[in-house]
Amino acid sequence: MKKILLLIHLLIITFAFSQKKFEIVYEADYKLNYKLSKSGNFRKSTTFALLINHDASFFKNMNKYIADSLEVEKVNITMNEAMKYVTDFRETIGTTSARIYVTTEINYLDYSYEEPNNINWKIKNEFKTVLGFKCQKAETTRYGRTWMAWFTTDIPFQYGPYKFNGLPGLIAELYDSKDDYHYTLYAFRKRKYTCKSANVAANAKKTTKEKIAELLKNKVAGRMQIHEQFIENKDDLEMIRRNAESAAKDYNPLELSIY
Repeated sequence: MKKILLLIHLLIITFAFSQKKFEIVYEADYKLNYKLSKSGNFRKSTTFALLINHDASFFKNMNKYIADSLEVEKVNITMNEAMKYVTDFRETIGTTSARIYVTTEINYLDYSYEEPNNINWKIKNEFKTVLGFKCQKAETTRYGRTWMAWFTTDIPFQYGPYKFNGLPGLIAELYDSKDDYHYTLYAFRKRKYTCKSANVAANAKKTTKEKIAELLKNKVAGRMQIHEQFIENKDDLEMIRRNAESAAKDYNPLELSIY
């Protein structure tokens, strides 16, 4: 009987991630300082919202959060206004205790995939304060990087930025060993409302994470095919091809490996 009830509960949560609406109890906001290129020191920053209830969470870039809300409310905006909400991070990430649900946009098409939620943390006897909360350190190796997390049991939700979760409290700070991606909590508050735009890509095409990795890898090749249709000068085309290949090699994504 318990197994049946657990299965029903998981089915309800899975169904919830295929819907646009999400009941929010708390919201945690993070700033991300990141480096998209392996070479050089140029860094960028952006912000994210982590939407939390007692069963699950949604994580999305703040620009996408606003743009999706405008889309759901059918607010017409100009092209210049739309450009204000452009982001390097198009994913919407839903997290439960067992699974991680991701929807993302590639070449103007929406895709979704799932992966197991099985992060193996090593908790350290180190402490510091983040945003006034006492935090403890934990480490893990995930997605081709070693990560340090600082979590606080003062906020008893086992969630955090991006796909990182499963600690005895909210993750207040997270960064990899090279500090290429550094998340810091800057606000936490009660919200209690229904978010109508948690997952606007509810009808995204279901696929695998391996297929997503392949699509991203072929993205540059697809752009090259477009250039080949309009550029006749072979020297110009070769220069574009070399630049594209160089940019692809220098790209520094958060996930260096699938798992």
